[in-house]
Amino acid sequence: MTTTTPPTAADPAGASPGSSKAPGTDNRPGRLLAVVIAAQFMALLDVFIVNVAAPTIRTELGASGAGLQLVIAGYTITYAVLLITGARLGDRLGHRRVYLLGLAVFTVASLACGLSQGTGELIAFRLLQGAGSALLIPQVLSLIQRNFTGEARTKALGAYAAVLAVGAAAGQVLGGVLVSADLFGTGWRPVFLVNVPVGVVLLIMAGRVLPRDGGSAAAAGPGTSVRPRGRRLDLPGLVLLGAAVSLLTVPLVLGQQEGWPLWSWLSLGSAGVIFAAFCAYESRLARGGGAPLISPRVLRIPGMGLAVFRIATVMGVNAGFLFVLTLHVQGGLGYSALRAGLTFAPTAVVFGAVGLTWRRWPAALQRALIPLGFALTAVASAAVGLLLRDGGEGGPWLYVAYVVIGAGLSLGFSPTLTRALSTVRPEDAADAGGLLSTVAQLGQLIGVACFGALFLNRLESQGAPGAYSSADALLVCTYALAGAAALGAVSGLVRLRR
Repeated sequence: MTTTTPPTAADPAGASPGSSKAPGTDNRPGRLLAVVIAAQFMALLDVFIVNVAAPTIRTELGASGAGLQLVIAGYTITYAVLLITGARLGDRLGHRRVYLLGLAVFTVASLACGLSQGTGELIAFRLLQGAGSALLIPQVLSLIQRNFTGEARTKALGAYAAVLAVGAAAGQVLGGVLVSADLFGTGWRPVFLVNVPVGVVLLIMAGRVLPRDGGSAAAAGPGTSVRPRGRRLDLPGLVLLGAAVSLLTVPLVLGQQEGWPLWSWLSLGSAGVIFAAFCAYESRLARGGGAPLISPRVLRIPGMGLAVFRIATVMGVNAGFLFVLTLHVQGGLGYSALRAGLTFAPTAVVFGAVGLTWRRWPAALQRALIPLGFALTAVASAAVGLLLRDGGEGGPWLYVAYVVIGAGLSLGFSPTLTRALSTVRPEDAADAGGLLSTVAQLGQLIGVACFGALFLNRLESQGAPGAYSSADALLVCTYALAGAAALGAVSGLVRLRR
């Protein structure tokens, strides 16, 4: 099985990759890809970069447990709620314009976070950061879909897939480095302030390299003017989806901290009811010839349903593994922020390397990559728990397990994403990007909430805290992570009918 993108109506066989850009912009597609991927990477770092800074933030700002949870997860909540809205706004107003707006909002919010003097301020600006990311990140996929064709698009999607999940581990590594450095006595603040100079540089570069909205795009062929479709915003759909996602995410974020009170369970139940109402409304709108939030064509793309499940699974396992291991090495083993962050370096490096190279592997292996990746993740996750079960540091084999987890997660994620998007038409890029980005984000949130709750509940049941109790809680979690990865492996065995 080859991995090149098949020609479609919007991706003619004769079109050259990235062959046409708007007048007045840099015509080198490599620079365009570098700019959008760099901005995406920066935004994704902030989902996890605060994790290892959390103890310092709590001490310096005097944050309560719930306040600290909102500092960490406030970004994720607005990000998850507004992702599909961001995709639709890009489709309506122009991807370049919304990309630049999102990047500007994110950069300003990062500055405000770094200068915050209290927990309430920091939470508010983290919410704003998440809104900026929700505007920014869906445009990345849309710009790739509209400006690259054929093999160039496949390679660009590979880079997108690698960055999407490497950001989780890399965020914790960078967070550990910055907190431990304590630059100029600023403690935790550099984890936010580092975004400011990077954001300013990317804004300047993006103004030069991004094709102007309404200009030509490679996917439409040289010299062809492409304008946003201008579909009306589905405001009732936005409200219903936003309510459903909010009702799901808030109790997942705060439920464990608050002891899972009645309101958290009522909120989760209401989320299901409102999501069902959203689906019914969207179906009725589509039948009536309206413009639903997500095009039905996207949901009918062969393999999209399986891709949604696999992406949610791999991101949930990835985020859950990183979170519970952070709790163990910092809380149980007493690692510093720097050492805890560097613990995840092997996983991040290998994930990225595999994501960028799997397309060059023998064609005979291509069909088996997804189930193989999930199976490797299952085995390696269980191995991590067993190697650390006595409260020790695991020895050299632990790092082998980290490497295997990085490779397995990448093989489960990158081919899934690339194949799911290989036949998405450029005009559906915004819908597909919003859908899959939202699924990835919700997968991470659910992974942190579920596996984090399992770890903390097991730890509390042990009574006296310590390295051994923490290791026991980690072992239970790694078995659960292995089980989730095994489900992904089963889904990877499903073959589409040709």
